[in-house]
Amino acid sequence: MFVKKIIQKYNETSLILRIFIGIVIGVGLAFLVPDAGWISTAGTLFVGALKAIAPLLVSVLVMAALCQGSAKLDKRFGVVIFLYLFTTFLAAFVAVLASFAFPQTMALAEGAAEQSAPGGVGTVLKNLLMNTVVNPIHAVTSANYIGVLMWAVLLGLALKKTASQNTKTMLADLSDAVSQVVKWIINLAPFGICGLVFDTVSNNGAYIFRDYGRIVLLLVGCMLFVALVVNPIVVAVCIRRNPYPLVWQCIRESGFTAFFTRSSAANIPVNMQLCEKLGLDKDMYSVSIPLGATINMDGAAITITVMTMAAANTVGVNVSLTTAIMMSFLAALAACGASGVAGGSLLLIPMACSIFGISNDVAMQVVGVGFVIGVIQDSLETALNSSADVLFAATAEYYEQRKAGKMIPGSADKKEKK
Repeated sequence: MFVKKIIQKYNETSLILRIFIGIVIGVGLAFLVPDAGWISTAGTLFVGALKAIAPLLVSVLVMAALCQGSAKLDKRFGVVIFLYLFTTFLAAFVAVLASFAFPQTMALAEGAAEQSAPGGVGTVLKNLLMNTVVNPIHAVTSANYIGVLMWAVLLGLALKKTASQNTKTMLADLSDAVSQVVKWIINLAPFGICGLVFDTVSNNGAYIFRDYGRIVLLLVGCMLFVALVVNPIVVAVCIRRNPYPLVWQCIRESGFTAFFTRSSAANIPVNMQLCEKLGLDKDMYSVSIPLGATINMDGAAITITVMTMAAANTVGVNVSLTTAIMMSFLAALAACGASGVAGGSLLLIPMACSIFGISNDVAMQVVGVGFVIGVIQDSLETALNSSADVLFAATAEYYEQRKAGKMIPGSADKKEKK
């Protein structure tokens, strides 16, 4: 009974608070008992579990999403999808430029030996193409994320045309089941993070937090730049008016709540209410908002790109700008399949790392670092993603209204003042 109450209290406590406590305990143990190597076992198990489930997660999520997708979209939905995907790529591109301007490295516990750089864009493209045609079972078992993504897309499109409704329902249920397993693993993240932090600090010293702080600053800077500069420019080009009243309203009424819930899916009701307040067409936003929670992933693209570039710098891979831009395109596509669970975008870092030939062991340690800094990173990432869902749903509708010569309505705030 006592153990049951402890477990219940643990589950009721915020994951952010639990991870923070795990970090503090890990640092404390690293200074008090630096030779107690058994403590790092929790970190090893956590990373191992992520390595095992991540390829299956990517495969099932992509297949289920394509299999269940709707084939009927009017012009507004076409604009929404374009804005979601285009701005996600722009976010990844911003992260590439920022990573070149402010290169980062990170202290990894093990396996971060220097690796050879890919032999130019031609070599990278050849490796990319060869990895797409490997045996799909081998792609999953060997964590070949390029192959996993390729076969998942093909099978998802094929199932969309040939599968019965029962099969599609079963695949959706399987997707939910795998996502639930990931939630269980991430629920134990505080123990894994404690072990990872202990191992890293005991071997490298407290200076590693200086590196983590720099990475956080780079991530935050990229996300703020996209939210306050890039996205407003895109909106202004589409609707030909000052975008900031709409931008600020989306950030204030959607981004703020998403920052604390750390889940785009959990913030869907808030976004629906905001769309109604803005006077948008319910038939449109009832589909575009859930769609945005799945494929509008500016913050996730930034996280994947910045962490992958930092991993490349850490292991000594020289990345050209052309190769990095190609990686940012892949990061944008990968971000669209990011899991809806907290930290879901981190599980796609290994796929981006694989372009540079970075081993899966190193990539999963980078994922571990991502969970350490996730207290800030994941909250801001979700705020950017969720607020942009409403921003671009409104932009698409206003864009079509402008093309039709109709008056674009003012913000809800202005209506209330009148």
